[in-house]
Amino acid sequence: MLTDIAVKNTKPQEKLYRIFDGNGLYLEVNPNGGKYWRLKYRFAGKEKRLALGVYPEISLSDARERRDQARKLVANNIDPSQTKKDAKLQQEVNSENNFETVARLWHENQKLIWTPKHASRVLKRMEADIFPDLGSRPINEITPPGLLRTLKAIESRDAIDLAHRAHQTCGQIFRFAVAIGKADRDISLDLRGALKVRKKENHARLEAKELPEFLKKLEDYEGELQTKLAMKLLILTFVRSGELRGARWDEIDLVKKEWRIPAERMKMRDPHIVPLSDQAIMILKELEKMTNNREYIFPNRNKPMTFISENTLLYSMYRMGYHSRATVHGFRATASTILNEHGFAPDIIERQLAHAERNKVRASYNHAQYLPERRKMMQWWGDYLDDARSSKIIEGRFAANE
Repeated sequence: MLTDIAVKNTKPQEKLYRIFDGNGLYLEVNPNGGKYWRLKYRFAGKEKRLALGVYPEISLSDARERRDQARKLVANNIDPSQTKKDAKLQQEVNSENNFETVARLWHENQKLIWTPKHASRVLKRMEADIFPDLGSRPINEITPPGLLRTLKAIESRDAIDLAHRAHQTCGQIFRFAVAIGKADRDISLDLRGALKVRKKENHARLEAKELPEFLKKLEDYEGELQTKLAMKLLILTFVRSGELRGARWDEIDLVKKEWRIPAERMKMRDPHIVPLSDQAIMILKELEKMTNNREYIFPNRNKPMTFISENTLLYSMYRMGYHSRATVHGFRATASTILNEHGFAPDIIERQLAHAERNKVRASYNHAQYLPERRKMMQWWGDYLDDARSSKIIEGRFAANE
């Protein structure tokens, strides 16, 4: 029988040697000083050996406990060596099928259609909020309550919107796992309604009757001319703020009177055509004289190789006295409401707003849908705004056919 002192004091020799403890357990001492616990046993009439660990990570008492567990398996006609191989294989399978591995594979696929900034943001959110809890677990063993605990931990920080985005992301990962045979179903569907919902606050917008006063104040705006023109073009085109701020001259065709925004700059990742009214063309020609052939239509004053910040337009509205009364994004709702009230077809308006297309087959080509009708509508909108500025509109009325 070995003792702790005897094991500790064993010294390497010129050749490998073994010292025995009992019931098949022995310590193998290599010439390089390595000490390895082994178990010699017989199974199905054959002598076999089982590695039990390395000393001193595995102490004498630990080695004896492992020996006893292995001998119990043999007594039950189970080969401990095969059990160990099976466990190692299962561990490798679990590693390939764990949530983080599948999620990163899904992320690599999605990067092909995402902007680098968005891809980075999604990965960082997963690394911070999802992988610590679920990353090492086999994806097919994660249960709805287990996923909910992870999402509730995010929600507990009052990050309600973030928790919902994490729920959506996990759903996409589970559906991807089903597609590649790593999971049986999307368990995120079981959690519908399980998270808190923050009360939705609509973007503050101007009513039609408020437009004349706003447009007059914009005309009298004493801030930077570029900001004033940006605001005018935003109202005329009712694109999203980011789409306007990042506009490049190579997207504009002044002859065709079109602004073609590439898919990577659009929220829904579909290319978008903005027909340009005569009023929009005039503004762009004025801007063309100001920007000195730079890439961006609205270059940043301090960093000319980039474009203006989100706050540029927002603060201009504050200075005009519209803090809390209206937002930059609200002009999209204002335009939509007025155009609907004046008889333009909802499909045409929705297409010009570049809202999500539910039918993904249609979404691949509908950026040019209704283009003749949209040209007419956008010119009508430019004329409407001119009349609003000159107070020709009474209580928001302006006939679509005039």
